[in-house]
Amino acid sequence: MGYLHLLQEFHQQVLVPPAVWREVVERGQTYPETPLIERAFQEGWLQQKSVSDSHMVSLLKLQLDEGESEAIVLAIQERAEVVLLDDSLARMVARHLSLQVTGVVGVLIRAKREAKIVSLKQELERLRNEGGFWLSEHLVQRALQAVGESG
Repeated sequence: MGYLHLLQEFHQQVLVPPAVWREVVERGQTYPETPLIERAFQEGWLQQKSVSDSHMVSLLKLQLDEGESEAIVLAIQERAEVVLLDDSLARMVARHLSLQVTGVVGVLIRAKREAKIVSLKQELERLRNEGGFWLSEHLVQRALQAVGESG
C-alpha cells in the first residue's frame, strides 16, 4: 500500500522473523511492494532475524499463524519497543505477554499526527478498497477521532 517508508521513518531498524520473510518476499512475489521490501533489506534497516525459542513459537502456533507467532517471540527475544501486528487475536496475545503493539492503523495514525499523510480517512479507505484489509467501523471511527477527523 506504499507505507513501507513510514516504518523506516519511525524506526531505525525493523526486524522480521523468517516466517514473515517467507510470506512477504518468497511467496509474495506478486505484491507490488516486494521490490521495495527487498531493497529495504539490502539497505539494512529491514533485517531478517531468527527466533531462538522454537518451543514458544510452537505453543503460539496453536492459536496464531506462524508469522504472528514468530513476530511475538522475536519481539520478546529482542526486547523490541513495539511489535507490528494487525490480527486481533495476535495483538491480544502480545499484550498479554506485556508487549507494546501497533498495527497498520496505528502507523497511519502516527503518520497523520506527524503530517506525513494528508487524510487518515482516505488512507483507511485505500486499505479497505485496494488492500482488501478488513477494518471494523468501530476501529475506523476511533482512529479518525484520535486524529481529529470526522467519520
